[in-house]
Amino acid sequence: MNKVKKLILFMVTFVVCLLPLFNWSHVNAAEDSLQKIKDKGTLVVGMSADFPPYEFTVKENGQTKFVGMDVDIIKQFAKDIGVKVEIKNMNFDSLLVALETNKIDCIISGMNPSPERKKSVDFSDIYYKSKQYLIINKADKNKYKTYKDLTGKAVGAQSGSIQYDIVKNNIDDVEIKGLTKLNDLVLALQSHKVDAVAMDEPTAKAYAANNGMVALDPKWKDVGDTDGTAIAFPKGSTSLVQAANKTIAKIKKDKLIDKKYLPSAGEYMNKNSANKTMWHYWTYFAKGIEYTLLITVLSVFFGFILGTLLALLRLSNSKFLRGIAIAYIEFVRGTPLMVQVMFIYFGVGAIIQSLPALLAGIIATSLNSGAYVAEVIRSGISSIDVGQTEAARSLGMSQKDTYRYVIIPQALKNIWPALGNEFITLIKESSIVSIIGVTDLMYQSQLVQSATYRGVVPLFITMMIYFVMTFGLSKLLGLLERKMKHD
Repeated sequence: MNKVKKLILFMVTFVVCLLPLFNWSHVNAAEDSLQKIKDKGTLVVGMSADFPPYEFTVKENGQTKFVGMDVDIIKQFAKDIGVKVEIKNMNFDSLLVALETNKIDCIISGMNPSPERKKSVDFSDIYYKSKQYLIINKADKNKYKTYKDLTGKAVGAQSGSIQYDIVKNNIDDVEIKGLTKLNDLVLALQSHKVDAVAMDEPTAKAYAANNGMVALDPKWKDVGDTDGTAIAFPKGSTSLVQAANKTIAKIKKDKLIDKKYLPSAGEYMNKNSANKTMWHYWTYFAKGIEYTLLITVLSVFFGFILGTLLALLRLSNSKFLRGIAIAYIEFVRGTPLMVQVMFIYFGVGAIIQSLPALLAGIIATSLNSGAYVAEVIRSGISSIDVGQTEAARSLGMSQKDTYRYVIIPQALKNIWPALGNEFITLIKESSIVSIIGVTDLMYQSQLVQSATYRGVVPLFITMMIYFVMTFGLSKLLGLLERKMKHD
């Protein structure tokens, strides 16, 4: 029990010592925020590109292109202040975290300036107002006429969105299903997991028109005082907000949203509808496979090195080194990989501003894999009879040579099946990096869903691709295992 208490105390002390490094106060922008963006020459914009006609993706000349009303607005703003635009696509509920940790410079994603959000970020003037709608299955069009008809039913809404709050505040005894992607919510509606999905009016009409559903004005009683969408900036970005307001005023004066931006988005949406065959999007899946394999290979390599080091530390005679290894392994194995990925990207990334999402994903998966590989290697080393070590040492071999030439080769044969299983698992678990915008296979699948307004087929293709990769690796590892036994 004393050892357990010491281990827990060590882990708590380690975490507490790290806390001062994350001084979140520095993320508040100074009054020269506009000048900083101009000096940098790039405006990094966060959005969740599954929200037509605000922002979504199309395939153009074999490349993924971000289009929509929000994209046009932010490009006009960047043009007005004389900088380029860099778009970072991520989950909607990760956008505010990314903004507060300086991973992005602003958010434009159909976001409502609610009082809660205003506490942590600054908003521009409202640039667009629309009603809040529901989409329902066509078979239920006579069943649901207003929001009151959904009392006691299951209703979906995007996590962290104003629609989620509207559903919660209006419908009695409602079961709210919150998901991060609208594509997943539409899929839930199609599979009758929910009875309706709350969306902005233009978005609801877009999804309904392309999925054989009905867009319904539920005549909400209470939508709060957050009607409309605005651009979000870090707290204290007065000069940036003022510059954005000038652009928005010009857009409103010239009526560019109704005359240009929405019609342009509609054309892209119609084009997407005409290109619904999955073969048209094969380059998306190919790029996803490339990044997934890259992440997996690098994570396997660094995870194996780290795991070997941790295993040797845990087997060492030093209590201090053994304690460090145990603390690390137990902590990593005791926390979800998704949390670790977000912590590396948003937490560590708050200190290392230039940390790319891809590198953060590789680091997180490598650190996670290392903890599991360490236990596999440790068990393999422990399975070798102590007589092997004694015999090697009696022949004059050093401890290093004993491990290198006698223990490790035999242990590797014993643990190869378990080690191979960890590598196969890593291919599948690497999909979690899509939450921070890494363009792996899962991320690309979501882009196809967004571009085609279809949920099941892209997921099925993605599932089959993962199966082919894992099955192929399994056969290769089996071949190597038989070769090792033969040798």
